[in-house]
Amino acid sequence: MEDLTGVDATNADVRDEVQERYAAGANAVEAALCCPIDYNPQYLKIIPQDVLDRDYGCGDPSRYVREGETVLDLGSGGGKICFIASQIVGPEGKVIGVDMTDDMLDLARTNAPIIAERVGYANVEFKRGHIEDLKLDLDTLNDWLAKNPVKNASDMEAMDAEILRMKSEMTMIPDNSVDVIVSNCVLNLVSDTKKKQLFAEMFRVLKVGGRVAVSDIISDEESPEALKNDARLWSGCISGALTETGFVEALEEAGFHGITIDKFEDEPWQIVEGIEYRSATYLAYKGKQGECLEKNQAVIYKGPWRQVQDDDGHVFKRGERSAVCEKTFKLMQKEPYAKMFYAVEPSIPVTERIEWPASDCGVRRRDPQETKQGAPKITTDPSQGNSSCC
Repeated sequence: MEDLTGVDATNADVRDEVQERYAAGANAVEAALCCPIDYNPQYLKIIPQDVLDRDYGCGDPSRYVREGETVLDLGSGGGKICFIASQIVGPEGKVIGVDMTDDMLDLARTNAPIIAERVGYANVEFKRGHIEDLKLDLDTLNDWLAKNPVKNASDMEAMDAEILRMKSEMTMIPDNSVDVIVSNCVLNLVSDTKKKQLFAEMFRVLKVGGRVAVSDIISDEESPEALKNDARLWSGCISGALTETGFVEALEEAGFHGITIDKFEDEPWQIVEGIEYRSATYLAYKGKQGECLEKNQAVIYKGPWRQVQDDDGHVFKRGERSAVCEKTFKLMQKEPYAKMFYAVEPSIPVTERIEWPASDCGVRRRDPQETKQGAPKITTDPSQGNSSCC
């Protein structure tokens, strides 16, 4: 295991260290930045070797991408995940890579036309920006600065005003515009002071019903300040890592639901001062926000647990017909919940607008009479119809 300690830094200047290290990694392979990953070989055949050699990741979030989707790769580096995703989404889909390192962007942009020629369509673009600020396109800002150099305080004020205008009128990644966000061992590189903003930006750009599929390094304990202030450890995807619970809490705080740890490596990638750093992949979804309306709908939790609690505090008891609002009813029929519940529609649809009681935001038992409300009480005749059993 490489000795990565020894270089002092502060949490404020990690961006410079990260840029320098990954700029070097774009020009020469650095094994210390890699975890062993098994990608689907069918998607690697058309990707140039210089891109494959400079893949610094800890998972394969591309396997969560689907045909026709708009994909955003945070910290896209040399473009490997983007080029894999390009093949999966097909000509009707779109892939956007965001990175801040010039050398990595040059590598990705140089190879993008090669990939387009080999697959027969061009659906990938790379943007220069900070993943914690997806509103500002740094290429656009650089073009403006070339014509309006900052020489004094007045010029700086003009630049700040222009940045605000760019963010509002020329937003790099617009609100609600992305189906799925992927990222491969990059979120940990963002400073602690900007991680909250990072997760908020992820939530902002996702469409309602969109999802996150992020592979990253996590730790089993908090990294002490001495490790966080080590620039080599930070740029090496170690001391900036969120803890196992910290990653989940960051997603929850941003507003995501259905958070799932889909991969958790048994063996740590690195151990520093007894703290284990390992690769994990998290899935999370956007869409639990919205009004609650009563439509006499219900869901039945299948098990195996006696009961489960969702992100809104609803408790579902195994086998019980649970009364839920229309919003929750629809959510429970989508991933990641669909396989856990049976959906029970009312016999007669409720067309009027009835707000869910504000004093009763929890789940209660749905009486079958509520489900059948308004329907005639009939009795079936087993002699009629199909003679086979149900």
